[in-house]
Amino acid sequence: MRILFVNPPNCGRSIPEERYGIDSIKQIFRGEPLALEALAGNLAKHDISIFDLKIETSGFLEKLQEFKPDIVGFTAMTCEANTVIKLAQQVRQVSSAHTVVGGTHASADPEFFNREEIDSIVIGLGKQSFAELVETLETGHHKDISGIAPVTPGKQLCWTPRQYTQSDLVNNVAPRYDLVKNYRCHYSLESLGLKMGLVASAAGCPYNCSFCCIAPLTGGRYLTAEIEAVLRDIQTLQETPVIRLVDANSFGNPKHAWQLANAIEAAGIKKQYLADVRSDMVVRQPELLKRWKEIGLRAVVIGFEEIDDTTLGALNKENNAATNRKAIEILHRIGLTIVGDFIISPDYTEEQFDQLEQFVRKQEIDLPMHTILTPLPGTPLYRELQSQITIHDLDYYTLINAVLPTRLDEEIFYQRYAALLHEGHSQAKV
Repeated sequence: MRILFVNPPNCGRSIPEERYGIDSIKQIFRGEPLALEALAGNLAKHDISIFDLKIETSGFLEKLQEFKPDIVGFTAMTCEANTVIKLAQQVRQVSSAHTVVGGTHASADPEFFNREEIDSIVIGLGKQSFAELVETLETGHHKDISGIAPVTPGKQLCWTPRQYTQSDLVNNVAPRYDLVKNYRCHYSLESLGLKMGLVASAAGCPYNCSFCCIAPLTGGRYLTAEIEAVLRDIQTLQETPVIRLVDANSFGNPKHAWQLANAIEAAGIKKQYLADVRSDMVVRQPELLKRWKEIGLRAVVIGFEEIDDTTLGALNKENNAATNRKAIEILHRIGLTIVGDFIISPDYTEEQFDQLEQFVRKQEIDLPMHTILTPLPGTPLYRELQSQITIHDLDYYTLINAVLPTRLDEEIFYQRYAALLHEGHSQAKV
C-alpha cells in the first residue's frame, strides 16, 4: 500500500504577539518527526513517504495528487489539532485515502478527532497497532484492533484500550531516518544553532503530573528499548553530532541507563547527548550522571516546574524544592549543562515573577525554559480547571499563552513573561 505520513506545520498562535506586539516569545525547534519515522520502520513491504510541513510549507495538495496514497497518517500535538482537521479535509477533496491521526493529542483526547474528516484514531504507542490497521485495510479483513478507535461521528468512540508491553516498541526494526534525508539539514534548535538527531531509548513515564499528557501514551507504563536497538539508531545518524534522547524520562531505569552508557563506550561511538531526567534521580544516582558525562552527555533537561513545595504539590509533581536545589548542585559539580523547565502560572503576581527570576540567576540555570501553565485536554489539570478556561481555541495551546485568566493585567503578565525569556536566552550556555 502507498502510505503518506504528514508532519503538520508550525501553526500555533500567539496572544502576546497578536494583542500586544510582543514577538520575542516564539521558540521554534524543527525536530524530525521521529514518531512517523518509527511507524514507517515497521511497514517494510509498503511504499511510504513523509511530508514535513514544518519544513516544506506548501505543496500538500500537489503531493497528494502525485503520490496517490491509500492511507494518509497525521501526527498532532494539541496546538496542531485544528490544522490536522483542515489538512484531512484537503485529503477528502482530492483522494479516497483512509485518513488516520495519532500523537499526543489523539491519545489524550481522542474524541476531538471523532469527526467525518478522519477514519481511524491511533491511541497511545502506535508502532504495532498501526501496522495491524494497515494489514486489515490491505486484506479487507477488518477486525477489532486494540489501541485503534474507528471514527463514529455523532456517536461516542468505542475502542479497546491497548495493554502496552515491550513488544509495542518493535525494537527489531529501525526508524526510517532515510525518509527525511532531504529535510535533515533543517532540523535544529534555531536559538542555539544546534543540529541534532532524535533517538528513543524509552517510552512512557510512571509518574502522573497533573499537567502532563505523556502517561496515556503507554497507559502509565515505563518501557525501555533494547540496548542493541538504541545503539543501532544512534549509529544510523552518522552525520549528526548531537543526539537528543526524546524519552520523557531517559534514565528512569538506572540499570538500563548504565548498560546503555557502557555499550555506547564499547561500540566506540563519539557523540554528544541531551537527555530528560528527574531531579530526584540525579540526587539518587550522581554516579550514573558522571558516567554519562564520560561518554558524551552534554546537557540534561529537568522539569523543575516550580520553586516551592506548595505549587509543586498542586501539580502532583511527586518531588520537592530541596531535591531540585540538591540536583542543581550535583549537576554543576559534574559539569553538565542544565536546561531547566519552569511553569508560569497565570495566577502569578509581580513578586512571584521576581522570585523565579532571582532563583534562576542564583542557581545558575544554564538555559531556563519558561512555559505558561496550560490545562491540556485529557489531563487531570484540564478536568480540574475546565470551568475556568477562557480560551478554547486549541491553536493557542502552545504553552506560551494563558488560556486561563491572569491575575495581573494581561499585558503586564506577558511583558514579565517575555522579560524572563529574554534574560534566559541572552545568557544561555549549552
